[in-house]
Amino acid sequence: MRLGVYQMDPTKKTYRRIKMHFLNHRTKILIALAAIILIILAIWGMMSLESYYRNITLATMPLQMVMVALNAMIFVYMYMVVLRGGFAKLDKKSIKGSEVNVRFSDVIGIDEAKQEAWEVVQLITDHARLKRIGGKILRGILMIGPPGCGKTYLAKAIATEAGLPFISMSASEFVEIFVGVGASRVRALFKKANSLAYGFGGCIIFIDELDAMGKNRTFNQFGNSETNSTQNQLLVEMDGLGSREENVIIIGATNSPEETLDPALLRPGRFDRKVYVGKPGLEEREKVFQYYLKKVKHDPAIDARKLARKAVEKSPADIESIVKEAALIATRNGKDVVTYKEISDAIERIELGVKHKIKMTPREREMTAYHEAGHLLATYLLHPRKDVFKASIIPRKSSLGVVHPTSREEWFTEDRESLLADIKIALAGYVGEKIKFGTTSSGVSADFQMAMRSAHSMVWRIGMGSNGFVGDFTSIPDEQMSESLREKLNNETTKIIEKCLHDVEDLLTKEKQIHERFAHELLTKEELEYDEIEAIFNEYGKPNPRIFTVEDTGAKAEGTSSDVQSE
Repeated sequence: MRLGVYQMDPTKKTYRRIKMHFLNHRTKILIALAAIILIILAIWGMMSLESYYRNITLATMPLQMVMVALNAMIFVYMYMVVLRGGFAKLDKKSIKGSEVNVRFSDVIGIDEAKQEAWEVVQLITDHARLKRIGGKILRGILMIGPPGCGKTYLAKAIATEAGLPFISMSASEFVEIFVGVGASRVRALFKKANSLAYGFGGCIIFIDELDAMGKNRTFNQFGNSETNSTQNQLLVEMDGLGSREENVIIIGATNSPEETLDPALLRPGRFDRKVYVGKPGLEEREKVFQYYLKKVKHDPAIDARKLARKAVEKSPADIESIVKEAALIATRNGKDVVTYKEISDAIERIELGVKHKIKMTPREREMTAYHEAGHLLATYLLHPRKDVFKASIIPRKSSLGVVHPTSREEWFTEDRESLLADIKIALAGYVGEKIKFGTTSSGVSADFQMAMRSAHSMVWRIGMGSNGFVGDFTSIPDEQMSESLREKLNNETTKIIEKCLHDVEDLLTKEKQIHERFAHELLTKEELEYDEIEAIFNEYGKPNPRIFTVEDTGAKAEGTSSDVQSE
């Protein structure tokens, strides 16, 4: 179902569009009229001349016309480019809502945000009723959320459903090194939007990456005066919308937290309606997969729900990329349809990267195998929420090897046990190398960074240390924190690392035989899938501590990869 577009009296609409057309092209129209008058006068003058002078004039006329045309072009160029814009010229074309052609039915995976956007369309299209009861239309809508979740797509859908002209800009286009250019471009943008709104009954301005010009302003000598003046002009123009009859709506989008934006932008009357566009949940991801699979020839046996379980924390843009990559893989393999295998390969390729044909020395290859085997054991036996569905010693991206974990369910918070398990998994590669070779490689550096960040966050930010200190100590300025407190917090962080390291050493020493087996399998096969990993653990009487259902086992390669062996 589509809402009706904003309605206007036909006679009034025609008059406004004619007037708008004249105002927008008045310079060209006046030049054309002047040229016609001059031509008529020239012909009249020629008719009144004697034949001798008329012949001389006609002979020199081509050269004179060339010189006049050249001078006219120079004048027009100087007038249009320098006097009417120069650096501040706004070179953005508007698009009619019908030409944007993005329906609400095309917006998948963000149901809550879509509902809010639907309400906005209703307010726009029923402007007259809102005005009768004394209400005021929304002037500013702010869309907040991670990249790839559909903020731009949703703005286009609003324009399409409302049937209004759509002007899309990036906030970075307003900011230049020349002071005053940004403010001039803002004025030009709103002048154009008001003109379109006058002729079409409304206009939507979409400003992407709003944080580029909307961050908290600085008012000291080191502040960015150009950004400040640009933002000030935006605030002035948004205030002016309330006193105008034109139906101009501004939609801003940002990936940054709301707190980073200037409070003046967020006050009532400006960007007062906030729409949070987050990553889709399980049900929404299933719909997104179904939507994009319809666009390619695929095996009907593909279970979209199983794919949704694999794609935890993936945005709609990520899922679109997965399906497109799967289609490319199927084409490369000479297949006519996309199957489950191509989609699994696409997820692996996107998350883990392309396999590199790097020739490692036998020593490096062996150390990598024991490193990854350590991660594998720790993930499988210690983590309360994650399982491991792939291990590889094939170089990808900047890693010589990788263990790919998955979450059985979607989690929105981390508990102490999960964070400690993450630290142990990160340290397991280091311990695996040390137990086997008595030394370690530089490949452990990324693991150490991850372990230290987690331990530091547990103690300094979320009160998970054992020393009784509770609070977010990172919010305290350095000059206000005592050295004694800092030392105690750092000591607690070190204690967590040492305790996790001791636990992992005990585990890999106790399970040395399994560790050796996995390292040998990786050296032989280079990659191990979930079924192979589980079979080896079952051989040694170590069944999976997390009991998975048949449906869950289809969720291989879910979650994020853990790059562990840096090149």
